[in-house]
Amino acid sequence: MRLTILLFDGFTALDIVGGYEVLANVPGVETEFAAARRGPVWADTRRLALTAFKTFDEIDRTDIVYVPGGPGVTPALNDPTLLDTIQRLATGATWTVGICNGVELLGKAGLLRGKQVTTNWVARDKVASHGAIVGTRRYVRDGQLITGAGVSASIDAGLFLAGLLAGEQVARTLQLGIEYYPDPPFGNGTPDTASDFAKSIVRQFEAEGAERIRSLTAPA
Repeated sequence: MRLTILLFDGFTALDIVGGYEVLANVPGVETEFAAARRGPVWADTRRLALTAFKTFDEIDRTDIVYVPGGPGVTPALNDPTLLDTIQRLATGATWTVGICNGVELLGKAGLLRGKQVTTNWVARDKVASHGAIVGTRRYVRDGQLITGAGVSASIDAGLFLAGLLAGEQVARTLQLGIEYYPDPPFGNGTPDTASDFAKSIVRQFEAEGAERIRSLTAPA
């Protein structure tokens, strides 16, 4: 079974790496990273890159298409090559995975109308504008579509899909292997219970994200 992770400029690393660390270790899964061009694709910080060793047009089909989010989603929403690739691969895939505001890309590709989904809380209205029914859970399955909420929920979505692919015992073993039992120092408050001040800071960061992607330069 092939897992194809789509890369675009300005992705958020944990959107990918959390799910990757789970799914790439499912027995029988072969993972590939693809982008418009081969080579490094830079994350939102411009201090980390993942390497695409295939181009979009080199991939005819895949079993799992995985779309991350990040500040780079805003310009990516106007990238017809990426959107066409998402639509094309999702049509033939067994599973389609969207993480964080990367779920917006699935919507723009025409894959969400009438679907139950989750996403980063900042992106809920934008995702809903594509006809999706947006909830607040960490991960949601609707048929062959699996979506994860913000960033770290890539792990939750990945573990859920691992259970579907290989059974609960394998997924439990992977969960133990990465020692995933969240106990953050500031509690497990959800976005819906966060303070207005905290939300305003995150919204400001989100609004400035696309500009930050354009202004920061990648290392030579």
